[in-house]
Amino acid sequence: MVQKKVTELKLHPDEFELECTTVWAFPRRGNWATHTSNWRGNWSPEVARNLILRYSKEGDILLDSMIGGGTTAIEAKILNRNIIYSDVNQQALDRTKKALEFEVNNKVWQRGFKWDSRHLEKIKDNSVDFVLTHPPYVDIIKYSEGKLVDDLSNIHDIEVFCDEMEKVAKEFYRVLKPGKFCAILIGDTRRNKMYQPLAYKVMDRFLKVGLLLKEDIIKRQFNCKATGFWAEKSKALNFLLIMHEHIFVFQKIDKKI
Repeated sequence: MVQKKVTELKLHPDEFELECTTVWAFPRRGNWATHTSNWRGNWSPEVARNLILRYSKEGDILLDSMIGGGTTAIEAKILNRNIIYSDVNQQALDRTKKALEFEVNNKVWQRGFKWDSRHLEKIKDNSVDFVLTHPPYVDIIKYSEGKLVDDLSNIHDIEVFCDEMEKVAKEFYRVLKPGKFCAILIGDTRRNKMYQPLAYKVMDRFLKVGLLLKEDIIKRQFNCKATGFWAEKSKALNFLLIMHEHIFVFQKIDKKI
């Protein structure tokens, strides 16, 4: 395997400033390093970079158990963080491994596994410094097209999805070190013309397992345009287009610390 040398690849954005409010907006998705947007629904590198820089430090161990297009792993490698990444979808793991084929001037490691986020038994209790991931929004995007039984993006029923996400939250809580943080990006949907606050339903499950809510960040979506077909539908059927998502940042507070 031939890796691209660090001198041949731009590893950082031309302009970057750490976000300091609860509203984040990135009109143009970054394409530094090996980042691409051709994995539908993967979060932007600006989101991952902001979270990693704010809630972890160099040398920490990160976990993204729904790695998708590999954004988190790329940023972890560049920013000198170790990362455990996993997914139930082998295609996601293959893409991530390929995306990590570049050199950096540090000695951090990246370890990928085909694991279900509800079953992270091979990770020890209280061993991870920062958990961050971007789960599916029920079955809005079916990443395995219904072919994988363990794929959460095949679940249509919102309450069933939340039940399964609670299992994910329990595992995140277990592996996270006391005092450390967990961040997820998730949005809402509509059913039968009515707004469904999926994000807050999932948030409640994370709170239920013992995590505390540190931040609720509103992220604006720029791939949803209020023009053309959907704009006309919005006016004709009297509904608003959903143009935001939530980044929830939780903290594991242990009474001993």
